[in-house]
Amino acid sequence: MASDSFCSHTQLPAERAYSVAASSMARLNISGARIMSKYKAKGGTDVTGFGVIGHAKNLAINQKQSVRFEFHTLPVIKDMLKVNDAAYNFKLKEGLSAETSGGLLVILPKDQASQFCDEMLEIDGWSAWTVADVVAAEERDAIIRNDVSIIEV
Repeated sequence: MASDSFCSHTQLPAERAYSVAASSMARLNISGARIMSKYKAKGGTDVTGFGVIGHAKNLAINQKQSVRFEFHTLPVIKDMLKVNDAAYNFKLKEGLSAETSGGLLVILPKDQASQFCDEMLEIDGWSAWTVADVVAAEERDAIIRNDVSIIEV
């Protein structure tokens, strides 16, 4: 019943979410790729079928040092948490939702990350976020922190 109530009262938010998702998927990652070297990126990947955690784990496995990515921020399309909770749990809060085109996950030196995000907004018109810390760890992994901040965009 909760999903019926949610769906029947959210046509405009659903249309907005569709528009944001379609626009995001239509963009290429070329802008981010072009400036990665300028900001001394140490690695990166597109976020697709494995979700952000799956791709981050793959990055962690392939680093020279043993590291763990600790996600403190998850940007999601506005109202998708409601869909996740009310209609279908696609593991959005766990970072495991499959994405068609979830953007780039780029490993940057901490002192370069905010400048990279600022330039992405300037040249592309789309926000970018610092979403995780890279920490030394015995086991190469990626996790969502318990105190994760979810940003609806």
